[in-house]
Amino acid sequence: MKNLENINIGTSEKRVLVAPLDWGLGHATRCIPIIEQLLSEKITVLIAAEGQTAAILKEAFPECLLLPLRGYRIRYSSSGKWFSLKLTTQIPKIFFAARYEKKWLKQIVKKYQIDGIISDNRLGLSHKNVPSIFITHQLHILTENRWLDRIVQRINYAYINRFSSCWIPDLATENNYAGTLSHPIKKPAIPVHYLGVLSRLQFKESDIKYRVCFLLSGPEPQRTILETALMAQIKNLDGGSLLMVRGLPNEKEVPSNSNPQLTIYNHQNGSMLNMLISQSELVVCRSGYSSVMDLIACHKKAILIPTPGQTEQMYLAKHLSKNGLFVAALQSDLNLSDSICSALAMQMPERNQLDWNKLIVSNWIKSI
Repeated sequence: MKNLENINIGTSEKRVLVAPLDWGLGHATRCIPIIEQLLSEKITVLIAAEGQTAAILKEAFPECLLLPLRGYRIRYSSSGKWFSLKLTTQIPKIFFAARYEKKWLKQIVKKYQIDGIISDNRLGLSHKNVPSIFITHQLHILTENRWLDRIVQRINYAYINRFSSCWIPDLATENNYAGTLSHPIKKPAIPVHYLGVLSRLQFKESDIKYRVCFLLSGPEPQRTILETALMAQIKNLDGGSLLMVRGLPNEKEVPSNSNPQLTIYNHQNGSMLNMLISQSELVVCRSGYSSVMDLIACHKKAILIPTPGQTEQMYLAKHLSKNGLFVAALQSDLNLSDSICSALAMQMPERNQLDWNKLIVSNWIKSI
């Protein structure tokens, strides 16, 4: 870690702090195109993160100062049945983390003379004297109870409304990807801007090298549970080369593998991952929203396996499957061979030139 007291953090007149949530790697990866845009406009970027989130962003932007900021460190239940209960018991942890973020931010703004803040789902990183952006695709947070949905939304909006504006990675039109998650009846009181498809990846023409690419992600223990389930069925798949990226950027050793058809990586940077996905006929991954954005950007057929009990992923998998974009499969009832046949038989919709709206970021830079 660099010495924070003596480091030269750049000569730009404007400094922006970017801080993604540590709830899976998707929040970090979707901040990459935003950071790239900031750097292209000569903004000095400071990144606040820890653990795998910090590793991903430090790898992508070694020139940026990394400020250690404790994550929410949410853990999932090993059983979907207890997911909501496990998450509910950690709500106080989220509130305490947001309170800590608030105190931490006051010191950081003063110490580094921050001109703007971009928070991806970190509730406590708003500042009354500094333009603050909140990024989320979940204005409507789904629980398993409509009454509880309204309470959670009220609490969520109470935090969001402390920011200057809200950026949503989705289309503003009726034909969007997150459905009711990003297009609730009631929106926050602050300005809301839809960014379009937000992904660090992009469509690339490429020869097909792999029949299936397995992309693992998300908090433990569910990441490991899915990897174990997939490995048990991969050995029975017939024909074609297979690829697995485990989603473990801090892991050094790749597990032993006796399957000559299967290539395993712990992690790949954005450009290499973009190439590997382009070389794959089909992708198997979680139905996390950032993964969905990556699939749409790369124009790939996919099987979405929602994390058991996670209402957002369950909704997205069902919503996108119903709209004919991807095949959805439950982890508890996974038949990989059948799902692969169904997904490969699907007709991909015509590829649209869907790029996120850089104008929104550029205009914001001019305003800070």
